Amino acid sequence: MPTTVQVGHPMAVKRWSHALATQTNALAYWSKFTDTGENAIVQRKTELEEDAGDEISFDLSMDLRGRGTVGDNRAKGTEENLTFYTDRVRIDQYRKPVSAGGRMTRKRPLHNLRTVARDRLAEFLAKWSDQMHFAYASGDAGLTAAVSNRVFAENDFAGNVITAPDADHQMFGGSAVSRLTLTTADVMSNTLIERCAVKTSMMTAVNPDVVRMMPVMTGGPKGKFILLMSPWQAYTLRTATGDTSWVRMQQAIATSEGRDNPMVKGGLGEVAGVVLHEHEDVLRWNNGGAGQTFPWARALLLGRQALVCAYGTANRGARMQFNEEMEDYDNLVSMAGGMICGVKKTRFNNLDFGVVALDTYALNPNT
Repeated sequence: MPTTVQVGHPMAVKRWSHALATQTNALAYWSKFTDTGENAIVQRKTELEEDAGDEISFDLSMDLRGRGTVGDNRAKGTEENLTFYTDRVRIDQYRKPVSAGGRMTRKRPLHNLRTVARDRLAEFLAKWSDQMHFAYASGDAGLTAAVSNRVFAENDFAGNVITAPDADHQMFGGSAVSRLTLTTADVMSNTLIERCAVKTSMMTAVNPDVVRMMPVMTGGPKGKFILLMSPWQAYTLRTATGDTSWVRMQQAIATSEGRDNPMVKGGLGEVAGVVLHEHEDVLRWNNGGAGQTFPWARALLLGRQALVCAYGTANRGARMQFNEEMEDYDNLVSMAGGMICGVKKTRFNNLDFGVVALDTYALNPNT
């Protein structure tokens, strides 16, 4: 007779908690961009995984700017102070409950409703986590953007404030300089992506207060940036009339160094060291143009340490909390899945650090 683990058994809870964590991590889009090292788009801070507390502070050391001493001029007394800027990420608990029904409800269908409930929990939590990453990276403080199946609804989760992009970390399609000046011609284009590549290399040269964005090292000598677009922006890029650049983009990624790296793998193409990706949850609005009626989307140019995340528990398999209870005299099964976590965009000295917002006209091709 096979060994079974009944509802509510301590071993069942632990086993299902591990399964929920594994399943959620596999479904979460941003997980492939996340690692503990500095060479990651989303750097996972680990200090709170073992220690008590709900906040992690981290510093950025700025370059020296003062002049040196020439000849025999006295150097003593001209020492330049080191400059540090600090950012922080906080964590909080998030849970989602679901009912697997009563004993007769579970007996009637062919499906195992407990398994179905766990699967839906994993999908929900992965979606919630992904949308939280998009909201923070994009700076959608009021959560005003249209998102398919929105489940993330906290505009300052764990006290991590969502901040709009600053002027040095925002670009627009075509000749636009704001969402209100967007026209139907200001779309995602090969030229705009080339401009992105130039911007990353000249940030500090243009404004010494801005720290230059650093690429993610993927196996080659120079590293790469990621451009994460809406499928509508990608469609415009692919179907540009008379433009053969899309073929060149595909050829570039097919022969690219580091093409098997998780951050490059699955990319649509590559331009000047910028790897192109698309996702349906890239934020979009319908209030662009002078009349505030144009559809537009905010693509994200992502470099190293664009975001940070933190968790309240260490073991990846146990990162999800899973609880299952019997109610109504052991008739009803209810369960809840959740995690203790936090995400935010990195900012130092009130300036973004590793992400540039890219706003373009973006029309649904199926309207």
